[in-house]
Amino acid sequence: MASAANETELRRQHRREQLSILSLVIPALVVVGLIILIPLSWLFYLSFLGDDGGFSLENYLKMTQYKSYYRIFITTFQVSILTTMICIALGYPLAFFLAQLPPRWAGVFMLAVLLPFWTSLLVRTYAWLVLLQRKGIINEFAMDMGFWEKPLKLVHNMTGTLIGMAHIMLPFLILPLYNAMRKIDRDMMHAAANLGANPVRAFWAVYFPLSLPGMVAGSLIVFVLCLGFYVTPAVLGGGRVIMVSNQITAILENQFDWGAASALGVVLLVATVLCLFLAARFFKLDAALFGRD
Repeated sequence: MASAANETELRRQHRREQLSILSLVIPALVVVGLIILIPLSWLFYLSFLGDDGGFSLENYLKMTQYKSYYRIFITTFQVSILTTMICIALGYPLAFFLAQLPPRWAGVFMLAVLLPFWTSLLVRTYAWLVLLQRKGIINEFAMDMGFWEKPLKLVHNMTGTLIGMAHIMLPFLILPLYNAMRKIDRDMMHAAANLGANPVRAFWAVYFPLSLPGMVAGSLIVFVLCLGFYVTPAVLGGGRVIMVSNQITAILENQFDWGAASALGVVLLVATVLCLFLAARFFKLDAALFGRD
């Protein structure tokens, strides 16, 4: 009886402690909630506002009437998926290399990964414009070395957009992936080798599955950020790579139609939430994003 009473008292104390902590967090939660909910509510309201000021679905019906909206969404998801795949192809070997280094040297090389964060996004984008243009450094160097005879069109198209976005998004994949790889016990690879697995099989059977949560987290961050990207497609795409954010800006600048622009934003938001929902169904996002088992 005494042990049961003590356990009940401990539960009550634990509940009171949780409530006291929650009471301290509630003001911040209210402020953050208002900052998020008020703009979203206003966005939804404008998207259902017709030309006459009443409730209307005309802003959404326009997307079904004009094929240009369909192409814009296809381009947005195409660029986001391709950028994510490029970041995985480049970021996984780099994160693996960093994870194998001693902590001191890994910190030094990690500075190179984080270095782009110290420079303005617009500056980095225009730097790629200078490098990739027809008379840019890359084309001139390649022609001098004999790699190709005529300058290649590396900018104002999909190629330049993907190069610029992959460079900007790469750190967002490397950081969670490196964190996941650092937590992998190297003795597990040694155990696989002792059981007869060669290095390649040990990597795919042991190391890669354990690093998968970090790769999923990084890929999800990159993909979601790419969906709303504006600066890089506008500069490096040269008007030929139009994503949803670019179309929203064009509608506001040329037509000043807040309803149509808000409807595009709502559809993009719903598509993003749907992607997160599907990812949650097929992957353990708690383990991937927050390190939970």
